[in-house]
Amino acid sequence: MVSICFIYSGWLLFLSIISFLSGVYFASVDYSLLLEFEVVSINSCPILMTILFDWMSLLFMSFVLFISSMVVYYSEQYMEGDLNINRFIMLVGMFVLSMMLLIISPNLISILLEGDDLCLVSYCLVIYYQNFKSNNAGMITALSNRVGDVALLMAIAWMMNYGSFNYIFYIDCCGDLEMSVISFLVVLAAMTKSAQIPFSAWLPAAMAAPTPVSSLVHSSTLVTAGVYLLIRFYGCFSFKVLIVLVFIGTMTMFMAGLGANFEFDLKKIIALSTLSQLGLMVSILALGEYKLAFFHLLTHALFKALLFMCAGNMIHSLGGCQDIRFMGGIVVPMPLTCSFFIVSNLALCGLPFMAGFYSKDLILEILSMSYLNWYIYIIYFFSTGLTVCYTFRLIYYVVTGDFNYLSASALGDSNYIMLRGMYGLIFFVITGGSMLAWLMFSTPYFICLPSIMKLMALVVSGLGAWTGYELSKFGLNYSLSSLEYLTASLFFSSMWNMPFISSFGVNYYPIKLGDLIYKVTDQGWSEYAGGQNIFNSVKSSASWFEAFYHNNLKVFLLLTSLWVCFMVLYL
Repeated sequence: MVSICFIYSGWLLFLSIISFLSGVYFASVDYSLLLEFEVVSINSCPILMTILFDWMSLLFMSFVLFISSMVVYYSEQYMEGDLNINRFIMLVGMFVLSMMLLIISPNLISILLEGDDLCLVSYCLVIYYQNFKSNNAGMITALSNRVGDVALLMAIAWMMNYGSFNYIFYIDCCGDLEMSVISFLVVLAAMTKSAQIPFSAWLPAAMAAPTPVSSLVHSSTLVTAGVYLLIRFYGCFSFKVLIVLVFIGTMTMFMAGLGANFEFDLKKIIALSTLSQLGLMVSILALGEYKLAFFHLLTHALFKALLFMCAGNMIHSLGGCQDIRFMGGIVVPMPLTCSFFIVSNLALCGLPFMAGFYSKDLILEILSMSYLNWYIYIIYFFSTGLTVCYTFRLIYYVVTGDFNYLSASALGDSNYIMLRGMYGLIFFVITGGSMLAWLMFSTPYFICLPSIMKLMALVVSGLGAWTGYELSKFGLNYSLSSLEYLTASLFFSSMWNMPFISSFGVNYYPIKLGDLIYKVTDQGWSEYAGGQNIFNSVKSSASWFEAFYHNNLKVFLLLTSLWVCFMVLYL
């Protein structure tokens, strides 16, 4: 019997091939196709369902569909035994469909609707395992993305000044006040969608989802939506907005790379790696190279999807254990999975002639050619060194050494369906970078650098690999370096306390203030001067009138006596 995963995966692969060939054709003839369907017209401002097909949207769609097909095929074995596998596949299908519609939409209203769909379906996928941790992770994911949705709503209101919601027509109006405000709001939305500082806490928290979902989310769908939005809006960003974006992107890249070196959760290390690469994409886009950002977006999607699938196979074989301290020596029982794992890690590091090399090396060399300050130059290369550092640390803990798991486990490359899903990606992880470079850049970039600066990326990578090995090695009589500086380790591993700021920092102080206001005003002065005081006043008045009523004859006789006395005195 043919499974639903196999059928769905086949359809996605077929659509991916069609989309890729169409993208190649559109790029070769420099052709774009814009389709508009009017839904309703309000005050001569039509609300349109608009679809934009160009080489960029078609290429991105083909990559998303291809990765989704491999992930769905992989899920058949990873999710085996799950009674709700059909529901899981339907949720993944809705997720992919929402991303497709977001990619081909040049209209702010449809971008908002598809962003809402992505947010809602991602919430359903993050809380899929239905426990307390998943619920918290899903809530912080949904609420963080709602900030960006509010920014998009405000941008839609500002777009009314143009009489249309198709931003693609007004990209060149970057000098207008309206477009400046809209670009600022779009940057805010993209920062939340792509988890830039200070909205970074939700991305590692979303690891509570099943690993196939993590592979999809962190490679080509939810977290890349913000970068794709920035690429589409690039033409209307002012210089000041780009400077802010450079600073935010570099800080995110540095913070995530540093945090990954102190993390022990396998999936969270890869998630922080995604965050670091997103910071790299945002910052290089802000430096003026939006095509390079898109190039790195596509190459990163390939090796990051494979990296998550390898991690999922290891976690599946270890019965759900994700702590890298319990792993070690996995290369012996799982040589094929570890080979894929090491290849995708080396592609992430930018090993020459692999997918990541063509984008990362080009980014660093173009940065070296630019007129930028020392801060940007140092933090870029230092973050690159941190990437290699946590990559080799991960390889050291997982692949080499002795097996540290406490009980017997079903380790081995016997998960054939999962391996076939990874087979589909490994070829493109190795060759995808060169293929995309030939396809996207009609003329090669001219790089003219001194020998020292040309070799700087290689030197920094080598230093990072050596540092990662030295900092992470341990033994029976070896003191782990991170434990000697526990406070600093906790600070860096918690992403500069950002999860606490995003959760406790957002709700603790408002709730504390609400409690204070409740006690001081609602149960304090407003109670005394309001309802309680009025009640006491009315009660005392009522008791006085009641006493007056019950003694009315005495009062009457007393008043009569007083009256007689006054009359006698007066006369």
